[in-house]
Amino acid sequence: MVSVTRTVFGELPSGGGTVEKFQLQSDLLRVDIISWGCTITALEVKDRQGRASDVVLGFAELEGYLQKQPYFGAVVGRVANRIAKGTFTLDGKEYHLPVNRAPNSLHGGFRGFDKVLWTPQVLSNGVQFSRVSPDGEEGYPGELKVWVTYTLDGGELVINYRAQASQTTPVNLTNHSYFNLAGQGSPNIYDHEVTIEADAFLPVDETLIPTGVVAPVQGTAFDLRKPMELGQHLQEFHLHGFDHNFCLKGSKEKRFCARVYHAGSGRVLEVYTTQPGVQFYTGNFLDGTLKGKSGAVYAKHSGFCLETQNWPDAVNQPHFPPVLLRPGEEYDHTTWFKFSVA
Repeated sequence: MVSVTRTVFGELPSGGGTVEKFQLQSDLLRVDIISWGCTITALEVKDRQGRASDVVLGFAELEGYLQKQPYFGAVVGRVANRIAKGTFTLDGKEYHLPVNRAPNSLHGGFRGFDKVLWTPQVLSNGVQFSRVSPDGEEGYPGELKVWVTYTLDGGELVINYRAQASQTTPVNLTNHSYFNLAGQGSPNIYDHEVTIEADAFLPVDETLIPTGVVAPVQGTAFDLRKPMELGQHLQEFHLHGFDHNFCLKGSKEKRFCARVYHAGSGRVLEVYTTQPGVQFYTGNFLDGTLKGKSGAVYAKHSGFCLETQNWPDAVNQPHFPPVLLRPGEEYDHTTWFKFSVA
């Protein structure tokens, strides 16, 4: 059984509209999602003692989400991740996107899908958000109709993304939640044990754009096919953190992607997806300036993201999985976040 409760979360400034919160509750999980950016603002999971903690970083009030902040919990688009120099060519025409993270365009531009109000519809076991991204929004071609559906099933949070385009356009949608399985506000994620089911990853240049090489993980710091404790691993390989796309086995079927285990609490997160990649990001740009829920301070490495997605800059790299959506086609991807204890 899943209950869905709808409340007002806050009002956007200068009559921008009302942001609502939807609380989804099953016997194992409680998730809060707001209509601003389809953002997950809280996710409560029990530990092995049966004590519930909120395991996502974020804010208690709407103001927190309206300030400059690193996409906590939000859906990002029209194209998640980076597009080199904010340009791409489609059918002989060059498109220019906002360069919001110089020298590249990141997560849809200055006003991506994370910074708009979505239209909600309550379902029996969740909530569906929809919007129409107009032709030319943030420089992207064609009108795009988008539906993002969150449903709960026991210990599993399921996110489905669908889109239809009036004109050929790149589309790549993901959720940018930052997790800390010890509970949000815990100082770091070094005691988390991470496994990523990927035989290859994408090396990047100094601006975090993939070089184009699809590199085997074998014998590198990126071989996470067997569980490794994050803190120890970063130290051993002298890594500043991860912010890389891992290449998953190509197919549109649901497949295992990653597992994170926190020994202290017993919490386990398993991620399954239909997407061809996952960006593993260890919160390298968090710097302690943002104050979150219950007075938490979000320092470097205090949360991790597993952003299931197409590969970064795919629109400029023809040998990457196809990222273009054409009229008459449907973009349809699903990611499953499965919580348990061990």
